[in-house]
Amino acid sequence: MKFAFLIFKYFPYGGMQRDMLRTATRLAEAGHSVDIFTMSWDGEMPQVGAAHGRISVHIMPAKGWFNFRKYQDFIRQAQARIACEFNVDLIVGYNRMGGLDVYFAADPCFIERAHTQRNWLYRLTPRYRWFQRTEQVIFSPQGKTQVLMVDMAEKAVFQRWYHTQDDRFHYIPPYLSGERLQLHDRAEMRAYLRNAFNLPPETKIALLVGSGFYMKGLDRAVHALASLPADMRQDFKLIAIGQDKPAPFIRMASKLKVADNLIISRGRPDIPQLMQGADFYLHPAYRENTGLVILEAMASGVPVLATASCGYAVHVQKADAGQVVPLPFEQAVLNRMLEEMVSLVHARDARLEKWRDNGLRHAHRLMTENDGSAEAAIMLRIAGKKQEDAI
Repeated sequence: MKFAFLIFKYFPYGGMQRDMLRTATRLAEAGHSVDIFTMSWDGEMPQVGAAHGRISVHIMPAKGWFNFRKYQDFIRQAQARIACEFNVDLIVGYNRMGGLDVYFAADPCFIERAHTQRNWLYRLTPRYRWFQRTEQVIFSPQGKTQVLMVDMAEKAVFQRWYHTQDDRFHYIPPYLSGERLQLHDRAEMRAYLRNAFNLPPETKIALLVGSGFYMKGLDRAVHALASLPADMRQDFKLIAIGQDKPAPFIRMASKLKVADNLIISRGRPDIPQLMQGADFYLHPAYRENTGLVILEAMASGVPVLATASCGYAVHVQKADAGQVVPLPFEQAVLNRMLEEMVSLVHARDARLEKWRDNGLRHAHRLMTENDGSAEAAIMLRIAGKKQEDAI
């Protein structure tokens, strides 16, 4: 079968991007063809042996003064090219757009966030109207787009706004690559992390990883960092790694007089090793369908402090692998929990070891539910039904 994948941008450290490429690779390895259309590609091009199917990447730069205008131009270009040059069985989108057979719902409901996290003036902007229309095209009960859900709790949110039929949602169990479960000696990884950032061996470290620092709650983390007692901050560092502009957060840290406690780094390929060397993982995101990095931290044997607005935070609670800041979010609660986590690290409290072991066991159980082929299997099933309906 022939598949077309559409994604605005590819970079190797994004969770959605890794899901997309893994699914394309699984399809190609099974003998199918995948054409990926994107505005930009950062990283190595996919390689699939000649004995298998193929993956082709088509980079299509877009024009526009604003990002949503660029997205609109890209969608127009990609869909026109697919219609004229490609005979595909299934069109899969990893971002909101019309004309899709399948939408991979990595992002939470846009209109829900626009009404709960923004003021009414935002809902008068062209950007709001564009994103709302693209989401409505996907989820409208008059539509036929099938939706791959990584968090079924978000299904109720979409249905509250759009009344989408139940049978159009398909659940994907969490996936963790084997690389994330390759544990190394903890002492060696602690030294590795500290050497990577030229820090003294006794430094206590909380790690935050993710593209889009604002949505990951780095501002919340900086405010919580500033709330720590001065003596507790002396040998403590918050290291944030990801694809985003660091300047606003550096300015914030300077204003709050904790610039010396914050390190911001671009995305890098050794995240599994760095994670295993951290004292705990901090993820105070505003809202995420999943937050795969939470499971990756658990699989690395690292206690987690996350917000309940992340879909996968429920796994921290199920496993008893750390702490979860409840909803509605209060900065004071995060501040208190961060201080408690740092105190436990200083005291080498037995709870940390318990959380590590619980998280590891839970992550291993999750691995048995999805070997990485669930998305490809669902897409093949949908493509087959589409062919049957066309006969």
